[in-house]
Order: sequence, then structure tokens, then C-alpha cells
Amino acid sequence: MPAENAKMKQLLLVLVSVGFALAQSRLGTYNVDPAAVSVSGLSSGAAFATQFQVAHSKEIMGVGLLAGVPYYCAKGNMMTAVTTCMKSPLSIKLGDLHSYTQKCVNSRTVDPVFNMASTRVFIFSGSKDTVVVPGVVKKVEEYYRSYVTAPGAIATVYNVPAEHGFPTDRYGGVCGSTNSDYINNCNYNAAYELLNHIYGGLQKPSTSHATNGKLILFDQTEYFKLAPAATYGMDTAGYVYVPQSCQSGARCRLHIAFHGCLQQRGKLGDTYARTTGYNEVADLNNLVILYPQAKTTLTNPNGCWDWWGYSSYAYANRNGFQMTGVHRMMSRVLGTF
Repeated sequence: MPAENAKMKQLLLVLVSVGFALAQSRLGTYNVDPAAVSVSGLSSGAAFATQFQVAHSKEIMGVGLLAGVPYYCAKGNMMTAVTTCMKSPLSIKLGDLHSYTQKCVNSRTVDPVFNMASTRVFIFSGSKDTVVVPGVVKKVEEYYRSYVTAPGAIATVYNVPAEHGFPTDRYGGVCGSTNSDYINNCNYNAAYELLNHIYGGLQKPSTSHATNGKLILFDQTEYFKLAPAATYGMDTAGYVYVPQSCQSGARCRLHIAFHGCLQQRGKLGDTYARTTGYNEVADLNNLVILYPQAKTTLTNPNGCWDWWGYSSYAYANRNGFQMTGVHRMMSRVLGTF
């Protein structure tokens, strides 16, 4: 019976996704401050958020990383990604990653690293994480400390007894155990904590806060020009959450949230976008939250973001197909695409 229920849930999610596909909207443009754009992600989403921030450090002022890995850790190799970059921090050679970063700067495929001097960086690793071990996440901190020099710009949290997943204060499985959604109820509002570190002075929502904005399904296909989005491991649709204030023209900020593996729309529907806590923070603090969506492919069966090269050899710099597509989505929200 449990197996049958799981299959039924998956079928319903597929049907819902198909139904939603018929109702996709064009991503809108809002009154967003271009100097207040930030990104975050869990696991593969954190790896991608790091790539996006490093590549576009002139435009991205803050980054929140949960169970992430250092920039270019996989070096274009899937086996390195699932071994060294998730389990073996002593094997991660930061000197190589800094050298590659500078190589990209020299070729003008990532922004100059001096842009990161004052970047606001939030780093989280659950102390019980067995998927991306805490030692690996501490390498992320080491990587950023080579570039971020502003006092207090880097915040780290390593003491929450969480397994691999997105920690919330109201939704998910048991904090210290694995669950299929990779969302953990840890009595810890990671969405608020990372956004508050990035922007400062934010109002914290109560656990009973009911959202009043719109979660909109938008068409992602127009952001991929050379081939269908699926060719690059991207879904045909993504989500954007727009508070009432931002719908009404208030000056807002933009945050881009990248899901982890096995959290994409084709598996969870809008669960990640609805339950991780970003929208509640957005309501109270004039934030538009963009949730781009990856998808499963033969080379990416778990719907991960590309942080090892399945979509492009240039996956970690501005020329990567996923990187380019997401940047176009960001530009649409800002009104420059």
C-alpha cells in the first residue's frame, strides 16, 4: 500500500504539472532595485547559486548557500562531483579552484573578483548532513573568505542538527532524518535567516503567517534561444512569487531561489516554492522570489542544477546555457530583457 500511495502521488504531480503547463504566463517585470538582487540554493541549487554569483558578482549582492560546494569543485567531472565534492573535503584543492576562477576572469567569462569584496554570504550546513558533509561546506566558506573582505559579510551556521534538506520552522520531515522532499522541519527558518543576513533589518514572519501574494507559473522556454529548454536540463516552466505590494508597484528587491536535486517541479510540483518559507518573508519585506526549474534528463536523472557539466562545458561561467537562461529571467524581472 505505501508503494501504491507513492506511485499515486507521483502520478498526481505529473498530471498537475501537465495541467499547469496549459496555464503558463509570461514572466513579468516589476519595480525592482537592480542593486538588490541576490540568490540562494540547496545542494545542487547552492552549487549553482555560487556559480551564478561568481559569474555575475557585479550584479549579485548576496548569496545564501545550504549544503553547497565550492565554485567549480567538480571540474567538469560527474564522478568528482559525487565523491570528492560531497564526501571528501580533504581532497578539495582550493588553489585549483581559485586558479580556475582567475582564468575565467582573464577570459571575461566571470566578473572580476573584486566585486565580491562586500558580497553578503550566508552558509549553512546541518550537523547531521550525510549527503554533503559539513567539512565540504566549510570549504565553501574558505573559498569565499579569499575574496570577501568586508567585516561581518560572511555568516555561517553549522550547529543545527539537520540532515540534508532545506530547514524550515513549520514544514517538512524530522529535522535529523532524511525524507523524500528534502525539506526539514527544524524549528529554524533558513529562508528568513539567509535573507535577513543578505538584506538586513527584515521583518520575520510568524509561523502562522498566511501569504497574500501570487505564486505564478511562468514560461521558461523563451529564455533558451538555440534549442528547447529541455536540451539543457531545464523545465518548460518555473515559478515566481510576487507579493501584493510588488504587484501594486512598490519598490522591491529580487531573490532567486534554486531548488536542490529531486525537488524540481516534475517531482514536487510547487512544494519547494510554497513551503520553504521564502514567500512569507517576501510578503513582509517587498521581495519578489524567482524559482527557476530544472528537470530530469538522461544525463541528469535527479533533476539537479548543472554543477558538473552535463549541459555545457561552460556550465560554471556566464556562457553556460542554464546560467544564460536564468540571467535572462532575472533581466526580465528587472525590465532589461
